[in-house]
Amino acid sequence: MPSAPSDPVRWLPWLARLGWIVVGVVGSSVIGDAVADRSSTVATTAQVVASIAWLAGVFALVWASTFTLTLARVVVPLSGVAALACAVAGERGTALAGFAVAAVATSVVVHTGEVGRAYVQASAYGDEERHPLRPPLGLAIVSTLAWLLWAAAVAIGPLLLAARGWVIGGLLAVAAAAGVPLLLPRWHQLARRWLVLVPAGVVVHDPVVLAETLMLRRSQVARLRLAPADTGALDLTGPASGHALELATTESVTALLVPPPGGDTARAVHLTACLVSPSRPGAALRSAAARRLPVG
Repeated sequence: MPSAPSDPVRWLPWLARLGWIVVGVVGSSVIGDAVADRSSTVATTAQVVASIAWLAGVFALVWASTFTLTLARVVVPLSGVAALACAVAGERGTALAGFAVAAVATSVVVHTGEVGRAYVQASAYGDEERHPLRPPLGLAIVSTLAWLLWAAAVAIGPLLLAARGWVIGGLLAVAAAAGVPLLLPRWHQLARRWLVLVPAGVVVHDPVVLAETLMLRRSQVARLRLAPADTGALDLTGPASGHALELATTESVTALLVPPPGGDTARAVHLTACLVSPSRPGAALRSAAARRLPVG
């Protein structure tokens, strides 16, 4: 039988929803004060952009799924950018502080492993448990830098257009709009990386590292444990930082890795052990033990 979700998996999404309500109520007032002395066009544009972002966050936080996990992690941190913009515009006081604290806290919560587990599990099929994998460090850095540039374009472009800064504002607005179809699918790949426990065995679903999902029958799983420092297992983590799990097999199995940059052919490798990096490795081991897989 699958293990029961831990308490944080159940209540942290609700904490994020509560925080987003605070962001909407307090942030609307702070943003309104920050643009009160601007032209009516600028003030209206700021409120409209903020409202659209907040409603997108509501959608992402109310409906749990793998896609809305990506959406929440892209949209919710924009509230922190808005709080910073209000501070730069000269806003001060407890309202701004409350807005900033709620924005940062909610952003942190939606990036926790527990919220990730709750959201990807909501998209699971039948009797399977999905454990999100930590992102490869290099990809996480590149994705964060891309998000920062995109967020700046979202925050500044529409306001410059409203203030008749046609050239720079237009370029930033185009960049913000183009970033959605160009960047969102790439960010979404990070939410589609899971270690999956199913009645038949174990599955590693990772479109970032694997060209084809690695599926192991229960009889092929020799052991699942925290990886020792001297492990010789094939690294399928990306590589990612933090503790990894070592998944050993009873026989040689074949994994297809994504083509290297500039290549178009997947690389087949034979392995008897591999490393994966669940965001909460202890929870993954407990779930595996509950399913009577060999652990330790």
